[in-house]
This record gives sequence, structure tokens and C-alpha cells, in this order.
Amino acid sequence: MKNLLISILIPFKNTETYLDACLNSILAQTYTHWELIIVDDASTDSSYDIVKAFAEKDDRIKLLKTSGRGIIDALKMAFSHSKGELITRMDSDDIMEPNKLEVLAENLLSYGKQHVAIGLVNYFSETGVQDGYKSYEIWLNNLTKTGTNYSEIYKECVIPSPCWMVYRSDLIACDAFNPNTYPEDYDLAFRFYKHRYKCIPCNAVVHNWRDYSSRTSRTHVHYAENNFLDIKLNYFLELDYSPNKNLVVWGAGSKGKTIAKKLIKKSIPFDWICDNPNKIGHNIYGKIMKPLSFLETLKKPQSIITVANKKEQKTIRVFMDDLEMKAGEDYYFFC
Repeated sequence: MKNLLISILIPFKNTETYLDACLNSILAQTYTHWELIIVDDASTDSSYDIVKAFAEKDDRIKLLKTSGRGIIDALKMAFSHSKGELITRMDSDDIMEPNKLEVLAENLLSYGKQHVAIGLVNYFSETGVQDGYKSYEIWLNNLTKTGTNYSEIYKECVIPSPCWMVYRSDLIACDAFNPNTYPEDYDLAFRFYKHRYKCIPCNAVVHNWRDYSSRTSRTHVHYAENNFLDIKLNYFLELDYSPNKNLVVWGAGSKGKTIAKKLIKKSIPFDWICDNPNKIGHNIYGKIMKPLSFLETLKKPQSIITVANKKEQKTIRVFMDDLEMKAGEDYYFFC
């Protein structure tokens, strides 16, 4: 394998409890030609001093500091100081498997540019992993094994934020981290999708993803559900929406209502359907709720499905198959 320099980008803030394990897992990598650009986003605990001690012992670690403007600014700073031809990201509270850099780099070099190397992830927690996160891990890993991550990109972030690697030129081409769009990991996944970078299938668990109650993705306003819906809808309208088709919103729960209000605000025409007899025929936000059978009367429908129940989603897929409609073309699950 060509001995290319890998730049690892890490923003951190107040993760003193986990930094030792994180940094030691990087030092233990089987692929050794790396540099770590690690940026302190105004920590108030001993995090900076912990990283400083590591940096003083290994000149591959470059420690920088920002004034606390957030993860994206820290990532921008890290990237601007990086020199590697291959770029990857890591979270300061997670742990790499020893062969993570080697696996991702080998896959990326094998497939070439305009590809994204990703790997399987393992959630862990001192207090036990909650069912929702375990379900997400299984769903994400199943996509990664076949490289079909984009097929469900409107459900959740399909490329794990601390577990990807791309060529530097490809990261620049998709203008990563510009502008300040949160959640930044989901935005980056959509940028890769927009630029048609293919996901490389991988069967190796290379990243250990720590879950705990104060993790940023659990607590920060940037990762609230409304931000996820904004980013999904905005990219859908830019990349997959077809004005020549009849847009249909499927579902009248909270997500369906949020999507409907956003479409109305953007003056985008749509029909609204659900299977709730108590809502069918009612006027909601100036739209008459229609039954599912209405979909069969449309010649060229394109549906946004906001139904979250997994059993109901399977029924919907069968219904769409009967109508000869294709996922990722004629309908998209938004949850």
C-alpha cells in the first residue's frame, strides 16, 4: 500500500474523561503514517492539558485552539492546517480499532477518488446501549456492508461522522464544512451524495462509538429533530424532487405536519394522505387530508413518507411494490 499521509481531524470540548482512551487508540494504529490535527473548542476542564501532554511526546499530534464557535469552525481550522492526501475524522470520546486507518486507506486506495471509505461501527456505553442506538447501529452497518448507504439517506445520517475517509481533493470539491450547516455530519453525507461519491462496502468493525448522556449529539440544539427535517427537505428539493411529478406527503403525525408546513411556506404544491379515518377529509393547514387510495389515481406521484413505525413501513413498501413504484425514485422514507 502506498504510504500516503492520513490527516485525522478531531474537534474536542470538555471530554477529559475519554481523551486518554481515544488518543491511545490512535497511537496504536497499524498504519503509522498519520498526523492528528486536534482542535480545542474552548474547553473549561483539563482536556487541553491532556492533549498537550500527548502532543509533547509525539510530533504527529498538532494541538490547536479556538474561541468556542462550535464543531464546524473547529473542523475548518483542523482541515486548514492538515497536509494529508487522505482525510478522516474522529470524535474525541470514541475509540479506534487498531486497524481502522489501515482498512479505510486500503479500501480507498483500491477504489480510487470519488469514493468514500467507511467501516462498521460498534456502540458501547458504561451504562448499557439503549435500544434506539443499537437499532441505528444494526441499520447503519447493514447498509455499509453492501455500500448502499445512500438508498436510505433521508431516514438518518447514513455515513457515521467519525468513521469515513476520502481523498483531500474530493473533500475540497464538495466544499465540506461550508457553510455552517448543522448537523454537520448529516450535511457532509448529503454533500458526498450530491457529488455522487460512491460508498465502499466494508465488513470490518473499525470504530467504537461511545454513548453517554452528555454527548453533544444528545444535548446540543444543533442536533434537534427540526434541524434533521430541515436538512432532509432542503436536500430533497435540491437533488431528488421532480416538479413534473405530483408530490405527496404520507402521514399526519408530527413529522408529516412539520414537512407539510415547510412545503406550504416554500409554496410547493403537494397532496396529503394518511390512513387515519379521524383525519381523512379534514382540513389541516388549508389542505384536505386524503385516503391512501388517492395515490393510485395519480399518474406520476413522488411521495415523502413520514411514517416511523417499522411494521407499517414494511406494509408501505409492499403497497408501493404493487403500484410498481421504486424506492429512491418514486418514494422516500423521511424517518
